[in-house]
Amino acid sequence: MIVKSYILEQNIHTAQTYKSILFYGENDGIKDDFKKKLIKEKKEFEVIKFFQDELLKNETLLFNTINTPSLFNSKKLIFIYEVTERIQKQLFESLESLDQDIKIIIFSGALDKKSKIRNYYEKEKEIAAIACYEDNDRTLIDYVGNKLKGYSGLSGEIINLIIQNSYQNRNIISAEITKIKNYFLQKNINEKDLRELLNIKDDSNFEKIRDASLLGEKHKVNKLIGEMHFLPEDNIYYLYQMNNRIIKLIELNEINVNTKDIDVAMNSIKPKIFWKDKPIFTLQLKKWNTNSLKYAMNEIGETELLMKENSYIKNDVLIKNLLINLCSVVSKSV
Repeated sequence: MIVKSYILEQNIHTAQTYKSILFYGENDGIKDDFKKKLIKEKKEFEVIKFFQDELLKNETLLFNTINTPSLFNSKKLIFIYEVTERIQKQLFESLESLDQDIKIIIFSGALDKKSKIRNYYEKEKEIAAIACYEDNDRTLIDYVGNKLKGYSGLSGEIINLIIQNSYQNRNIISAEITKIKNYFLQKNINEKDLRELLNIKDDSNFEKIRDASLLGEKHKVNKLIGEMHFLPEDNIYYLYQMNNRIIKLIELNEINVNTKDIDVAMNSIKPKIFWKDKPIFTLQLKKWNTNSLKYAMNEIGETELLMKENSYIKNDVLIKNLLINLCSVVSKSV
């Protein structure tokens, strides 16, 4: 049976309906959240964990685990990680012998519609398939808002600070929320203490270079690059800042094509653009079209690959080259 992830997020008790659940997709953060919730929900169950390779090396291991009485607990919650089509026969046979005291939860990466495991879990009524897609701004805003529900001082700006400082990574956000709950015991969040607690970066200098680059201001870009010290530990963060701005411009451009009104586009986008940033967005949107924005996204992706695959190249050099390259794209189009 197909179950939407948000339904299970809202009510984890729904999981009791199914003897086995498949979580598949790219969002490891959602999967980790579900794993923690299931363990908490089923405290009376003995938790057993396997990786697929373990079960492939010993084809009777899963069957024996299910059917052999435990000295510790008759109820078992079995997690299987890194599942692929290679385990389908063993898995399907094991599912037939499950009773209400044994649950199998499996985790997989992306599975296309031709996947036999995905099809099996989607069609059978007693088991469930849950797609875990990558988060977007909207899902992360809801996630943080729900986790910190009841905290005073929780504004849209603070939620955005938490998300942006965590590289839009749900696992990192979850860890940061734990820090927040442990620190703000009175449930009263203030921005100054939050910035210190989470070591939120002051990226105003890089924002100036990014904005100048996307406006095609060559002399300003060269001047600011010469003045700024690029910290090695922040290079991925700088890349994220570039990527996030391009994504916003793409969204704005798509809305603007239909509405023919930049103000309407900026007021309708989620999360909302701060009033002080609107003039910069307006200028950048006038200089970038759909094709050039796609080119920029590709350049950012190529830079990220180079940063990950070539340890001998200084990452700050790659970031600077990216800024100069994108600045040149705008300059040539003007």
